[in-house]
Amino acid sequence: MHEMSLMESVVEIACETAQKAGAARVKVIRLDVGVLSHVDPDALFFCYDAVRRGSLAEEAELRINRVAGEGWCLDCGKTVPLAERFGACPECGQYHVQMTAGDELKIRDLEVI
Repeated sequence: MHEMSLMESVVEIACETAQKAGAARVKVIRLDVGVLSHVDPDALFFCYDAVRRGSLAEEAELRINRVAGEGWCLDCGKTVPLAERFGACPECGQYHVQMTAGDELKIRDLEVI
């Protein structure tokens, strides 16, 4: 389960950022998780409960924003929704689509106090 190591890193980054800002604790962690990222949000929540104990984020709320898949088709020049990696363009049917969104996992922002 790679979600455990991902959440360990997220909590570590959040706590380090809070400490650098002189905060006493982390109140909210907001993540952007792409639907094509192969990361399970339910597993992230499960792992988060385990890795936040004893940290500045122990009482922090985790909020996950799901980011839809999107790409730019090199053939028809349109920005199109993507339902799968390496899928065909829904506009022209060609497979020259460069993914532009949907595979990310990033900390959007933090609330600290």
